[in-house]
Parts: sequence; C-alpha cells; structure tokens
Amino acid sequence: MTTIEQRLPGAGTAGRRWIADWRPEDRTFWEETGARVARRNLAFSIFSEHIGFSVWSLWSVLVLFLGPAYHVDPAGKFLLTTVPTALGAALRLPYTFAIARFGGRNWTMFSAALLLIPAVSAAVLIRPGVSFTTLLVLAAVAGVGGGNFASSMANINAFYPQRLKGWALGINAGGGNIGVAVVQLVGLAVLATAGRDHPRLVAGIYIPFIVLAALGAALRMDNLAGMRNDKRAMRDVVKDPHSWIMSLLYVGTFGSFIGFGFAFGQVLQVQFTADFDTPIKAAYLTFLGPLLGSLIRPVGGWAADRLGGARVTFWNFVAMGIGAAIVLTASAERSLPLFLTGFVLLFVLSGVGNGSTYKMIPAIFRAKAPTEEEGRRLSSALIGVAGAIGAFGGVLVNLAFRQSFLTYKTGDGAYVAFIAYYVLCSAVTWAVYLRRSPRRLPGV
Repeated sequence: MTTIEQRLPGAGTAGRRWIADWRPEDRTFWEETGARVARRNLAFSIFSEHIGFSVWSLWSVLVLFLGPAYHVDPAGKFLLTTVPTALGAALRLPYTFAIARFGGRNWTMFSAALLLIPAVSAAVLIRPGVSFTTLLVLAAVAGVGGGNFASSMANINAFYPQRLKGWALGINAGGGNIGVAVVQLVGLAVLATAGRDHPRLVAGIYIPFIVLAALGAALRMDNLAGMRNDKRAMRDVVKDPHSWIMSLLYVGTFGSFIGFGFAFGQVLQVQFTADFDTPIKAAYLTFLGPLLGSLIRPVGGWAADRLGGARVTFWNFVAMGIGAAIVLTASAERSLPLFLTGFVLLFVLSGVGNGSTYKMIPAIFRAKAPTEEEGRRLSSALIGVAGAIGAFGGVLVNLAFRQSFLTYKTGDGAYVAFIAYYVLCSAVTWAVYLRRSPRRLPGV
C-alpha cells in the first residue's frame, strides 16, 4: 500500500477518512508524511480532550456558586465533586477500546458531541430550589468528560513512534489537563461579571465550544485502520504485575492532580473561611495550581525521554512528599502563604509525574515484549487500565478531604494520608525499576 490515506470499503460516509498504511517507526515514512498527519490529529485531539476536561471539572466551579439558597453543606459539596470524578474514571476503560472499534476520528467526534448532555442540562436545570438529588445527577453526568482523556491518549499513542511518545503524550495530556484551569477561569469571569446567582452561564459558555470540537474532529482527524482491539490484551495486561504497579503510581500523580483540582476551592473556603468568605476570592486562586500542573506535564514527558521515566518518577514522588509535608505544616500553623506554596508545588509535581509515568508504560513493554507490535498492544491496554485506576485516585482525594473535615474540622488527616502514599510510591518505584537487580527492566 503506497497511499497514506484511503477510504476503506464500507467505511461509511464519503467524508470519512481511514489511514491504511501507518509506519511511524519507519523514519523515511515519518519525515515525509507521517509527522504532518500525526501533528494534525494531535492538535484536534488536544482541543477535544481539553473541552472534555473542562466539562468533567465543571462542578469544581459550580459548587462555589451554591450559596444558602441551594441548602448544600460542605460535605454535600465534596460529594458533588466526587461523583463526576468516579464516573469519569469508570468510563476510561471502555473509551480506551472504543478507538480501535470505531476509529479515532469517529470516536472523538462522538465523544465530543456527548458533552452537550451535561453542559445543556446544567445550563437549563441549575437554579435555587433544585433538589440535591437533581444536582447529584447533573454532576454525575459531567463525568462523561473524564473518558475523553483515555480515548485521546490511546489514539495519539498509536500515531507516534516510540522515540517521541513521551513528548507527544505529554503535550496531548497537558493540553487536555489545562481544561481544569480554564473552566475555573471561566467561573471566575462569571463571578466577576454576572455574580454568584448565575451558575448556569458557566455551563452555557461551553456549548458552542463543544460543537466546534465535534466539527473539528469530523473535518480534520483520521482513523487508523491498523488499530484493532485484541480481546486478549486486557486479560494479558491485568495479569502482568507491572500493570498494577503503574496503576498505583498513576493514582499518586494523576489522582492527585484531578483530585486537588476538584477540591482546592472548597478546601480554601472551609479551612481559611476568614480569608475566602466569598466565592470570588477563592476563584481568584483555584485556577493557578491546575494551570501550572497542566503546563508542566509535557516537561515531565520530555525529562523522562532523556533521563528515564523511573528516575524522574522516583524523585518526583520524593518531592511530592515534601510538598504535602509543607501543606500539613501550613495547616497546623494557619499560614495561608505557606499553604498556597505547598499546594501549588503539589500541582506542579503531579503534572511532572503524569508525564513521566506515562512514558514508563511503553518503555516497560518495549523491554518485556518479544516484538514491537506486542509491546504496542500491551501498552495501549495498560494506558486504559492505569488511566481509569489513576482517575479513581481523584475520588479518593475528595473522599479523604470530606472525611478529614467531618472528623477533624481541618484537612490534616488527608494531608497525612497523602504523605504516606507518596512515600509508598517512591519506595515502590525505586525497588522495582531503579534498584540494581537481575530482574530490572532496561530503559524504563
């Protein structure tokens, strides 16, 4: 097959494009045509994933609007940010395998259009007097945005050669992650202009951007015909102990990022009530951590490409433990500047760790698998598994904060738990991937 793009028999409508010949590891192919096509798909994948993250994180902003007229206490608000995190995590597995089943372009178009459901329903139904049950349902539906990350990462993983995966996956994920910060900036803009009585505007603003994401995927993205769902891939990958080790590490990196992103505004309002007595005061700061964590994620992938994913991940978890210790100290001393410093550090480090851990996944199976194709097959499956389990880390973060505030009236219990987890992750990374041993995998 000499052509790069062709329409396959039975592929569907005339505008639907399938790529039948894709050889990213062939440098001549890559330099002549592959890189250009991959960059185009990467750009539109990032935009769609970005909007998905914003919709997924929508309720981290909307809870700031829920004043006395909504009769929702702090524990209830933490629950409203927990349910979309949970549904988004659960959807990551089927979304990962949807790419091979339906095609990257087709699924990106569909999953982007699906975001209209949570955006339109929130824009129509949120108003004083609405029941808490209705709010829970609206929040849960926003979880569909969480699945977009997994399908986008699986798609881009197939487009890029091994030597560029760390960079490409980091750029793709970072561009999506930044949606957490952007939706918080949108919330800040609405609070500053229309006031806290108009939460529906936040959801409404995203409706035209969702339409643009779906149209962009339809018009400018491609399907890779060579992608196939191997029914044994999931079974094989869950039997491999490295899959569970990487899932454990990803809980510590991405779970921290998304969990802190959902909870940070509420934590500020509950723990430093005097300083953040109005939602707009909290909104001025909540975007900063997710923004920096998103921007730094490609740096984590870039550093892992050059220094090794395991080495970057190990030192990153050591630093995350120090960051959590700073937050704990600031909480005990009631020091807002130190508290903000520690949390921003945690956001930044979680972004670096997101990039480095995702680089480790293909490197592990490149070292273990007998063929390049086998390594790619298992890597794609593990990206889905680790992405789903890692996102459940965000659920645990929100539940930890909820329980800590209910029990101790502060987040101290949660901060101690975070420190312990980061120490565990650094120890596991060293023991499995860095310690000199006959079983150590080269190149991880």
